[in-house]
Amino acid sequence: MTQFKATNENPKEGFSLRGRPSPLTDPWEPIYSREETDRIDVGLWLREAHCNARGFAHGGLISALADNCMGHSCKHVIGGEKSLVTVNLSVDFLGVTRPGAWMEINSEVVKTGRSLCFVQCKVMADGVICARASATFKIV
Repeated sequence: MTQFKATNENPKEGFSLRGRPSPLTDPWEPIYSREETDRIDVGLWLREAHCNARGFAHGGLISALADNCMGHSCKHVIGGEKSLVTVNLSVDFLGVTRPGAWMEINSEVVKTGRSLCFVQCKVMADGVICARASATFKIV
């Protein structure tokens, strides 16, 4: 198993501590984000606290962070004071990743409408895809 990174490890280039923590993700901090013109990316150094009993990143962590990243990306694209709620989330797990890896989630907003936003993302660990996800968000 790869040696895990310390919690004070510097993020990858362009990332900084994210500004919108939540009670769900507080135990997983530090989590970083990067704002691009068309999306918000999320990243973190994987630690043992992020893993399942088999020693690799837990699917719940990947699902929650993918949902978070895609929702923030939709909000970033639509702008304004509107908020979003997830109405559908689909995740395909394509590989495993272990402590010490930099996990980065990059999303793409596919389409926005008056009431729905469609988005997809890739979850990468040290540059290798480990999951992909898609979601639909209701604009409220």
